[in-house]
Amino acid sequence: MTPRQIAAATLAGLLALAAGLVAGRYSVPRPTAAAASVTPKPAARKPLYYRHPMGLADTSPVPKKDAMGMDYVAVYADDASAADDTGTVVLSPGKVQQLGVRSEPVRRLPLPATMPASASIELDPTRQYAIAPRFDGWVRTLYADQIGMHLRRGQPLARIYSPQVAATLADRAIADAALARLPAADADTATALRQMRDASRRRLDHFTGSSAAASGDELTLSAPIDGVLVESRVVPGAGFSAGQTILRLADLSTVWIVADIPELQSGAMRVGQSAVFTAPALAGKRFAGKLEFIQPLLDTRTRTLRVRMAIANPDGMLRPGLYGTLVLSDTDAAAVLQMPRSALIDSGSRQIALVQVAPGRFKPRRIVVGRRTADRVEVLEGLAEGESVVVSANFLIDAESNLRAALADLRGADDEDASAGDAGSQTPPMPAPGGAPGHAHPAPTPAPGGGDGRRRGHAASGAHDPRAMEH
Repeated sequence: MTPRQIAAATLAGLLALAAGLVAGRYSVPRPTAAAASVTPKPAARKPLYYRHPMGLADTSPVPKKDAMGMDYVAVYADDASAADDTGTVVLSPGKVQQLGVRSEPVRRLPLPATMPASASIELDPTRQYAIAPRFDGWVRTLYADQIGMHLRRGQPLARIYSPQVAATLADRAIADAALARLPAADADTATALRQMRDASRRRLDHFTGSSAAASGDELTLSAPIDGVLVESRVVPGAGFSAGQTILRLADLSTVWIVADIPELQSGAMRVGQSAVFTAPALAGKRFAGKLEFIQPLLDTRTRTLRVRMAIANPDGMLRPGLYGTLVLSDTDAAAVLQMPRSALIDSGSRQIALVQVAPGRFKPRRIVVGRRTADRVEVLEGLAEGESVVVSANFLIDAESNLRAALADLRGADDEDASAGDAGSQTPPMPAPGGAPGHAHPAPTPAPGGGDGRRRGHAASGAHDPRAMEH
């Protein structure tokens, strides 16, 4: 073989090798742009546990809700410390001093039940007396004619006339006169006259009682007690029927102090509890006594419970109808866990105290409270003895805590929305026009170099077709 033939054969081999490389490059399919844009998703995080949404020491291994319907918060391994601090407010020493933040420890001390309540003075019903004659009659003269008159026992009240009383008086007078004129009468007649006299006296005693005296055909009523005239229903010349109350007297040497205790404080009351009554009209005067009666029925309209105590009124200073304040106190109260009332943040639906977990770090905690006084409150759940709670500027810290908790919840919601967006970025294939619903046709894979895939496919197929090369 001549050198020229050898060179021609070598050139033909090189051309064949180049053609094979080009054909192999265009025949291998490349990944599409959609496939290249899909990035591997991170593995789903598994919560360690679920904590209480208000920061209480309550966790759950499964999702759940609290008593208010709030979802428990998931805690993961990489953010467990951050989840525990949700709602915690951190203040610098300068900010603490500027806001005037003060805290006090929770202590176990006796909680005196000092309860002020509105009260009024009322008449003692057991010291009232009604003048109600047992016969029909008319008032001829009324001596007790002014409401508020002070009356002494035996003092005349009214002079009245009654046909029944007049007839009884006449029968008695006839019997007395007959017995006086017939001293030697037979025994049967004398016995009949004495029986008629005794019967008339009994009827007269029934009509008049011990507080009336007969004179002629009239009867004089007198005061049965020392007291004050509080009611008068008749005037001179007025008639009345048997059993009708015409006058009412009251003894004011002892009066009642009546108070309405709110339902919330009614559980701390007991009979014998010390009480002090004061009134603005009696400045500087204090009237001490003991609680004598607690009404067993609650007033459903005012949601209050009525209590009373009796107190002596020798000088008449305590006038019925006078308003004042009754303060109940219990010096024998047992020691309970308590805190200042200013540390309580009560929204009506929840009760919160801000606990100082570290210097400058404050965390809201949900609590359950019991009895309350003017400046202290009993703690039933949520706090331990010795823990410090914020007693001033706590509303500012609580507002900051709520804001931080809301921002944390907002960030969590944004993360969930972002995860949902990643999951929805892969859109399902659209059905071809005219195709059956629910069936998708695979899209043609575009050839490298851009442009229409069919044109590129035709060009590629033409490069390998001997007939296409001939044309």
